[in-house]
Order: sequence, then structure tokens, then C-alpha cells
Amino acid sequence: MNLRPRRSEDPEINLISLIDILLVLVLFFLLSTTFAVDGRLRIKLPQASSVPLQRTGNEPLIITVTAAGTYLVNGRELVNASADTLRAAILKLAGERRDLSTSIRADGHATHQTVVTAMDVLSQLGFTQLNIVTTTRDADTGRS
Repeated sequence: MNLRPRRSEDPEINLISLIDILLVLVLFFLLSTTFAVDGRLRIKLPQASSVPLQRTGNEPLIITVTAAGTYLVNGRELVNASADTLRAAILKLAGERRDLSTSIRADGHATHQTVVTAMDVLSQLGFTQLNIVTTTRDADTGRS
């Protein structure tokens, strides 16, 4: 029989490795954070009226993509849904003007490919500014 008292060691937590990990994390966040430099320069921006000027003679170009995948250009339905037909209809309406306000109104159930095709045709023709028409969630459900 062993009558000697048992020697028990107190459990200890090695804090040095925790401190090392925390210092590495602090350095990482300091180096990867971008600091805002807006506060350094005081710039007074010019003011404009809140009423936009009306464009004269430039009817906006609106391309509508239906759920079935057909295209309408300014409310006129095209003969077929090919990219060539869409290109011809856009050229007929826009002519040489590439600064027209251009918008795509796509049905929520239209395929992604039909919308991308319309965007691709506009890009190939040289239109650089494009608007995607959306509605708010409240307007879809009829709530105010």
C-alpha cells in the first residue's frame, strides 16, 4: 500500500501562444484595412436644381423582354426573338445616335440568356449607358 500523498499539478493555460495569435490577427487587420481619406480634404460640391432638363427630340430606347423570350422595342413587338432582328430594330430607331437613354425592361420570369442577348446587342452597337428597369418590392405586392 502506497501511503504517500499524491502530487497533483495545477492545470495552466499557455498564454504566450494566445498572445502571438492575437498579435498576428491585429497586424493582419491593420494592414488589410483601408482608411477613409474623405476627412482630409474639405470640398464644397456645386449645387444643381432638382428638376432635370427635358430632352428635346430624343425618344428613349426601351427594350422589353417578355417571359416568353420575345423582344419589344419601344412597344413594338419584333417578328422573332433573334439577335439580328433585335439589332435591326434598334438601328432603325436609333440611327447613328448612341447617346440615347437606353433601358431594358425584363420580365422577372424571362431567361437570363434573353436579357444578356439584349445587352450584348446594345454593346456591339456602341451603346455604353444602359439602365435596367426594376420595381420596388412593395409595388410588386400592391402595398404602399
